[in-house]
Amino acid sequence: MKFAILLAALSISSPALADWKPIEKIETYAVSGESAEQLYLSIGEKGPVIGKDSAGKARRVIAHTFFKLTWQRDYQPQGNACVLKSARPRLIITYTLPKPAGKLPPALQARWDVFAAGLIAHEKVHGAGIVDMVDKIVAFSTGLTAENDPGCKKVRAELTAYLDQLSKAQRQGSHDFDRIEFGRDGNMLKLIAAFLDAPPKN
Repeated sequence: MKFAILLAALSISSPALADWKPIEKIETYAVSGESAEQLYLSIGEKGPVIGKDSAGKARRVIAHTFFKLTWQRDYQPQGNACVLKSARPRLIITYTLPKPAGKLPPALQARWDVFAAGLIAHEKVHGAGIVDMVDKIVAFSTGLTAENDPGCKKVRAELTAYLDQLSKAQRQGSHDFDRIEFGRDGNMLKLIAAFLDAPPKN
C-alpha cells in the first residue's frame, strides 16, 4: 500500500484531548466483464496505480487506502518553557475499490458481493491502523513540554521525530499485514480464489 501524509501544524486554540473521528470516503473505479475471470482481468487493467515495477511499468493494485492528515495545534509559551496544550487531527481516509460498470447476472452479482465485502474488510484494517497511529500522536502531543524553549522549537523537533518514527512503524505494519493476507493461505488469496472458482450458473 502507498500512503500520502500531509502534516500541517496550525497554532490555534482547541480543547485538549477533544474527541475526534476520521472522515471515511469510498471511491470506485469501473470494471467490466461477463464472468469473474473477465472482471478480475479488468481489475488488473484499471486498478489504482501505486508506482512502477522493476520494468518501469505501472504497478496496479486491486484496492487502495489513502489518507490525508492535518492538525490544529495550540503551542503555548509558559515563561521560558513551551507546552503543546492540544493537538486536534483532521483525518480523511479514502478507500478506492472496484465496481462493475454494468448490471451483472444474479449469480455473478452474488459472488461479486462476497468479493467486494472481503476487499473493503481488508482495506478497513489498513484504515484502523491509520486511526490508531493518529490516536497515538494525539496522546503523545497533548501536554508535550520542553524547558528553555521560548520559541517552541524543541517541542516541534521532538514531535517531528516522533511522527517520523510512528509513520514508519505504521507503514511497516501495513506492509506486514499485506504480506500475510496475500501470502500462502492468506485471506486475500482465498478471497480471490473463491471469486474465480467455478463459472457462475444463472
